Amino acid sequence: MPPDGGNGGMMPPPGGVPGASSADITYSGAVEISSAAAESGRRYSSKKTDQSALLISTDSAVSIENPTVTKSGSSNGGDSCNFYGLNAAVLVKGGSTTTITGGTIKSSASGANGVFSYGGNGGRNGAAGDGTTVVISGTSITTSGSGSGGIMTTGGGVMKAKNLTVSTSGASSAAIRTDRGGGTVTVEGGSYTSSGLGSPAIYSTADITVSDATLVSKLSEGVCIEGKNSITLNNCTLTANNTRRNGHAQFLDTIMIYQSMSGDADSGTSAFSMNGGTLTSLSGHVFHVTNTNAVITLNGVRIVNKDKSGVLLSVCADGWKGAANIATLNAAGQELSGSILAGSDAKLTLNLNSGSTFTGSICGTICNAAGEIVSTETGTVTVSLDGTSTWNLTEDSYITSFTGDVSRINGNGHTLYVGGKALSLSR
Repeated sequence: MPPDGGNGGMMPPPGGVPGASSADITYSGAVEISSAAAESGRRYSSKKTDQSALLISTDSAVSIENPTVTKSGSSNGGDSCNFYGLNAAVLVKGGSTTTITGGTIKSSASGANGVFSYGGNGGRNGAAGDGTTVVISGTSITTSGSGSGGIMTTGGGVMKAKNLTVSTSGASSAAIRTDRGGGTVTVEGGSYTSSGLGSPAIYSTADITVSDATLVSKLSEGVCIEGKNSITLNNCTLTANNTRRNGHAQFLDTIMIYQSMSGDADSGTSAFSMNGGTLTSLSGHVFHVTNTNAVITLNGVRIVNKDKSGVLLSVCADGWKGAANIATLNAAGQELSGSILAGSDAKLTLNLNSGSTFTGSICGTICNAAGEIVSTETGTVTVSLDGTSTWNLTEDSYITSFTGDVSRINGNGHTLYVGGKALSLSR
């Protein structure tokens, strides 16, 4: 199984055809809309394998109000479901701007995403989509099968969601889900809950912005970013309880940033930003970066770490290979606490600015969730501390270079080693 809500770099599920495109798929819908339309209060239902309850395939505008959508009939279409929308409860493609208001959408099948916006670029990373846009508000979406996200975007599609109630319970079924070809996703308000294995609240191979929403993952990561993609959270409440490892993953964590090298996401800089709100990590490391170059930006976030290990961030090798383990953590007006772990093969930059406080330590001794030693030496670590920020040591710490006023570091009886030499601390 994949370690996340996407394909995760594993072999495709049975029926997935490597190298296939949407042109190879025969789409069908119990109801098909192929021109401009406006419908209200209608029921859409499909029990057939590889058939959507509602298929919208047009470059015209479509309006759907207060629908009742039910989808059963599992698919083994693999990548055809993940990348191109086969078997989705509601599939929108062909360049349409489709507006869905209110109603309920329920999927009880495997490979049956709730609402799917496919942008038509055939899954080629970096290619523009065909303009397909889904604007959805006030809708309740529930999926229970594996590989069945709540709202799904691929192929350069656009998804604009507002005040949705989304719940998924199957494996590899993120509440907010993207896959090959990515796209643009914006979410305002609402609640998004996942409870399946390998099913974060958000899985990103796209550019995703979520504001004023409640995000809950009951078994997996809270959010997962693969490759050259991004997630921005504004004034959100995110809670994750990642208690079971999945696929290649060797760690438990709340924010996972990685590159699988599966082709689902271009390699490059991964970005996670959170402004305000609350981030609660019930199990595992709060942040974990592996096999990618990640930039993490935190501004005034309340971080609650209830895991007994107290790890704020780990940067090290995990179950994937092909890229370096590089992370930059930028903090502004931010309180940080816990240990930061940078493995011997890692590069880490920590920038504390605008009245930030870090109470914790930095080292390279790392064990994975199975208790296996991953690293015993600290990699390359650079720390920058502006004149308004403070570092309170809780253990001896080891870094490569330091920029800032040493008097802003409180040793508390511990030693900071910079380039192998003990730094003289006044307090």
